[in-house]
Amino acid sequence: MQLLAYRLVYPVLWVISKLPWKLFYVFSSGIYVITYYVIGYRKKIVTENLLLVFPEKSQKEIKKIRRNFYKHMCDMFMEMIKSLSISKKEMTKRFKVVAPEAFENLKSKNKSIIVLMGHYANYEWAIAAQFEMDFPIVAVYKRIKNKYFDQLAHRIRGRFDNRLIESHNVVKEITRDKVNKNLCAYGMLSDQSPKLKNAHYWADFMGIKVPVITGGEVISKRLDMAVAYLKVEKVKRGHYQAKFVTITEDAKNSDDHYITKTYIKMLEEQIRNKPEFYLWTHKRWKHRNSKAHKAVIID
Repeated sequence: MQLLAYRLVYPVLWVISKLPWKLFYVFSSGIYVITYYVIGYRKKIVTENLLLVFPEKSQKEIKKIRRNFYKHMCDMFMEMIKSLSISKKEMTKRFKVVAPEAFENLKSKNKSIIVLMGHYANYEWAIAAQFEMDFPIVAVYKRIKNKYFDQLAHRIRGRFDNRLIESHNVVKEITRDKVNKNLCAYGMLSDQSPKLKNAHYWADFMGIKVPVITGGEVISKRLDMAVAYLKVEKVKRGHYQAKFVTITEDAKNSDDHYITKTYIKMLEEQIRNKPEFYLWTHKRWKHRNSKAHKAVIID
């Protein structure tokens, strides 16, 4: 059944990816109307998340953010499909790295780099950063349950010979690179909600105490790496820019939780500035009322 679904959907996605940009975004606008007004995809979750983290905003403001978010989400989903056929030249034109000095400085330290990212703007196109940085960039990803669509996502993310590491293999792969003296930058989306059994650290995220992922910090401290935040911003429809912001050049000797707290603060700043570009469909704050936080560290 999974294979049948894939074989039916893939040709459609390929045709969509070949549409001219203007028509492509007209199609995206149509998807928005259906997703928001007809299906109401996860609208309850989005609304609950927005009301939770922006209690000071009026109902009118919340609805405006919600509408703009769905428009952006549909664009981002469509842009992921566009990645099936987009050229390197075109992607570089639409996803630019600005102020590369910080990354160049980290490269000079002769260390591998953990690049922490959030589900903000178009994080899927961040693979384009490798075209400008002249440094191996590795994407860490989580496997999709449908193996055929997982292969599709793998194909999209690895189209330009990107190296991909599944999340459950990340420690082994980075350790192997360390032993073999292979310097790389490892991109990690680190704003998901961890399972409670894996919740070792709780902190404020958008004013709500929740468990946070600390894998990037743990690995970087253990393997003596540098850490940066990739600040991705939407310039206009279909155009993004990214900036590497140094968190630490010496993770090994940084204070415990400094890296995680700094990352959260940087992501929060972006969300509060332009909340419509964050991925509000995820249940990021689902564990906020859990009693499990009494058994773990709270900062």
